[in-house]
Order: sequence, then structure tokens, then C-alpha cells
Amino acid sequence: MKKISIIITAIVLLSACAKSIKENKSVDNNLNNNTEKNTKMKNVLFVLTSHHKLGTTGEKTGFWIEEFAAPYYLLKDKGIAITIASPKGGQPPIDPKSNEADFQTPATVRFNNDAETKEILSKTLKLETINQEDFDAIFYPGGHGPLWDLAEDKNSISLIESFYNNNKPVAAVCHAPAIFKNTKKTDGTYLVDGKKVTGFTNTEEEAVQLTTVVPFLVEDMLKENGGIYSKKADWTSYAVEDGLLITGQNPASSELVAELLLERLK
Repeated sequence: MKKISIIITAIVLLSACAKSIKENKSVDNNLNNNTEKNTKMKNVLFVLTSHHKLGTTGEKTGFWIEEFAAPYYLLKDKGIAITIASPKGGQPPIDPKSNEADFQTPATVRFNNDAETKEILSKTLKLETINQEDFDAIFYPGGHGPLWDLAEDKNSISLIESFYNNNKPVAAVCHAPAIFKNTKKTDGTYLVDGKKVTGFTNTEEEAVQLTTVVPFLVEDMLKENGGIYSKKADWTSYAVEDGLLITGQNPASSELVAELLLERLK
């Protein structure tokens, strides 16, 4: 009897050990799955203008280098994957003024020496091929170009609304808040209606002597669409976050917008 009792006890102990090992493996697997989810690389879509004509002036425009480069490198250096698209695809036009000596920053200098990023930039994807399900957020650098194309582009409008309706951040800086000219919520009201926003000011546009050249003024449009517009002194770094919308006032605000977006992605 004593031997039988010992054998039964041993069997019970072995069974308990096996169950414990199985449970521990299950916990480990759950921890690994959660870690994988938490460490999964975030993917942000950058959308650049394809428009290069500065109204009827005969001058060129496009995107502003600083407003692309500063956010691009800040996010990339933090491990964020970035995909770049534009309405027409291929090489987006660069505003030639943004490459002048007075507008150089560490980010633009890095860009000018970065052959790899320039190569990627020359092959932007067409907006019509983009699906918001593949990304965690969308970011629009400025420059005057977006006033003409991205403000009216149906693919861009649809994409922004899709990001917003799927609880994903939409960020824009300087002239890029022009993208909110025609974007709406599911109830038919403008996306910025009742939201705190900022963008290139009327006085900043006046300072660059383009008030009568641009198709509309960003500040005026945001107010007309119901946005709770605010600003700081001209050329001061300033950004506003309200829910899923993150907006910056001018080129000096581009990195701040990216910082707010990065925090949101965390």
C-alpha cells in the first residue's frame, strides 16, 4: 500500500508540473504577442504637392524643404516608417525659394546631402493607389503648392476623411492646412468645425507679398469652415493639437508638429 501511495503521489506531482509548464508557456506567448504588438513599427504617410506653378506669376512653387525634412528626419530617427505619396506620383516639385541660403536649417542641410532620401522622394507613390489601412497617421508638409492641388484633390480629400473616421491622426503644417478646405465629417460638417487649428497667417502671407496670388488665404478658410483658429507672432513656432487634428503655423513649426504626432503615435 505504501508503494502504491508513493506512485500515486508522484503521478499527481508530475501532472501538476506539466500543467504549470503549459500555463507558463501560455503566459510567455501572450507576453511575446503583446510585446510584438507594442513594438510593431508605426507607418506614417507623407503627402506632398504635385503643383509647381505660383499662380500666374510665372514663378515656381511646390513643397517647402524644411517642412518636409524636419518632420521626416525626426520621425525616421525615432524608428517610424515613412511612405511618401503625391497626386501625380514621381518627383514632387520643390519650391526653389526654400533652397535659398536664408532658409537653411540642420534638417535641410541633411536633406541636401542625403542621396538615399532624394532617391525615395523621386519615386513618390500616386495618391490614388494609397489605402489608409496600411498606415497609422498622415502628414502634410506645406509650401504654396497644396493651395492649388491638395485642397481640391478628390483622392486626398477621401484619404483624409478615411484616416479621421478610422481614428488616425491627420497632421499639416504652414500652408498644408489648406487640405481642410473641402474635408468633412460623416455628418456633413467641415472636419475643422469646432476644432482648434492654426496655419499660415494672413499677415505672414502679406509679408511674402502673395496675398493676391494665392487662390485663398489659409487663415480665412479655416475660420470660414468653423475652425477655432489661433496664432502667435509671425514666424514663431506654434502648433495646435485637438483630437486627431495636429496643425502648425509656419515653417518654424514643422518639427513641433512632428513631435506632437510622434507622441500621439506612442
